[in-house]
Amino acid sequence: MLPLTAGFLVAGPISGILSDKFGSRQFASGGMFVAAISFGLLELLPVNFSYLEFGPLLFLNGLAMGAFAAPNRAGVMNSLPKQHRGVGSGMNSTFQNSGQVLSIGIFFTLLIIGLSSTLSSSLFHGLIVVGVPAAAAKKASGLPPVSTLFASFLGYNPVQHLLGPKVFSSLAPSAKHIIAGRRFFPNLISGAFKNGLHAACDFAVIACLLASGTSWLRGGKFIYDESKPTALAEGTLVET
Repeated sequence: MLPLTAGFLVAGPISGILSDKFGSRQFASGGMFVAAISFGLLELLPVNFSYLEFGPLLFLNGLAMGAFAAPNRAGVMNSLPKQHRGVGSGMNSTFQNSGQVLSIGIFFTLLIIGLSSTLSSSLFHGLIVVGVPAAAAKKASGLPPVSTLFASFLGYNPVQHLLGPKVFSSLAPSAKHIIAGRRFFPNLISGAFKNGLHAACDFAVIACLLASGTSWLRGGKFIYDESKPTALAEGTLVET
């Protein structure tokens, strides 16, 4: 994941400097639009992708997020009088942290929904192919999507445990070797896992496009004018 951080570190300071000169709108909106493109490109990767394909897309996503973050915060701070900038910064951080926590729940929910749509049939047919009896394959295919998700993240193959020692010992040696191998379980769930990842990426694309659109509605470069008493009293924004 280091390319993601590297992209953020590169784009953040540069976009912050440029937004001070030209305004936040084009950088914040453009950053979110490019982020949407990066999530769309991630969907085009095969399940068994090369890191040479994955790394540049992570870097692109980091550049996009970095291009959004600094100008967006600058736009918030510039719209407030100096006595309210502490509150504005606190609210900005609160929404950012709340959004990150909420996004984890949304992404995992979409991932699990996508998994559950085809997981059972994938497990059943995959086990039948290697010679597992239909009754045992049907029972094992009832593995909950959440368990499958965390087993895949932990690199754990739960199939042997699901079949049970009696069923597993009755299989042919070649079938035992395949089922206990490191490739069998990932290959078995790859189609269902891909469906879940696509659902999560689709949500990310939509969220980024909405953020891009709302950032564009912020208008031009606005700085709170504290030189006019009416501006202080009425909270008027002055376009420069």
